[in-house]
Amino acid sequence: MGVDARFDIYLYGMIVRTTAHLLKERYPDVDGYGEIVETHRFAGGETGAAAVLLASWGNLVTVGGPYLGTETRDPILTMLGDRRIDCSHLEFDSSFGGVEDLVLVAGTTRTVFGSFGGYFTTDKKRWSHPDDAAIGRADVVGVDPFFGSESEEVAEICRHHRKPWVTIDCTPDSPLHTGSAATVVSAEYIRDHFPDDDPQILLRAYADQSSGLTIFTFGAREILFARRNEPIQTIPAYNVAVKSTLGAGDSFKAATIYAVASQMSDGDLVRFAAATAASVCRRFPMSADPPGLAEIRDLCDL
Repeated sequence: MGVDARFDIYLYGMIVRTTAHLLKERYPDVDGYGEIVETHRFAGGETGAAAVLLASWGNLVTVGGPYLGTETRDPILTMLGDRRIDCSHLEFDSSFGGVEDLVLVAGTTRTVFGSFGGYFTTDKKRWSHPDDAAIGRADVVGVDPFFGSESEEVAEICRHHRKPWVTIDCTPDSPLHTGSAATVVSAEYIRDHFPDDDPQILLRAYADQSSGLTIFTFGAREILFARRNEPIQTIPAYNVAVKSTLGAGDSFKAATIYAVASQMSDGDLVRFAAATAASVCRRFPMSADPPGLAEIRDLCDL
């Protein structure tokens, strides 16, 4: 990989206040009991977690998207601000408490309870338009698909400024995917939206509609990736002692953003992202001890 570079990165997407409990043993059965051994509170969500990791590597990170509420504004601004993440584009809505989630972590499983409906069950949108100027000065952009036309607006602005973007978990014909530098599709998304599809055939359909790289992740299983008119390639996931899988997918996205900015080859990009996710699985929570680039490079031999 050479000398570690530092980039200006704009992230648009989900940011929530997370409370995570680490259980001593497996997740309990119905009416059972689970012993909590650690509790942490931090800025989570796909974009919140990615921002923390990317900022820990020395990048200049700006975030936008969801409104913060009366219960989430101060803690999230403090948590992200302590990482020198630019939160000036996050807006405040005093009519609701904000969105939070509760995560129970038990080894290789994590169970999420959230109030995400607070964004979507009102007669108004509780998220802002993306910032044209921030995108225009960024080296690379990351965008979550959850905020409808405003998420797609990020792609339009990126096209206008000729900026590469990375996205996650969207349909093959989504404008977020068709023009992205890379799209990461999770096993959870595939299971929920394409339960009967053969992953290789589905990946081919994604790759053929994109100008960039498509990556399918399956947790601890083999990773698939491809480009249009190129063969499907695979790499195994890295085998590590897992303390928590919380944030593994978010960190895979963050590493893909960094790798796109670094102009890594496809194989190096996927190995780097997989090693980042594996390094995150070694710790709990990631936000308290983000893996450094040296640890990640050592794991994936880059």
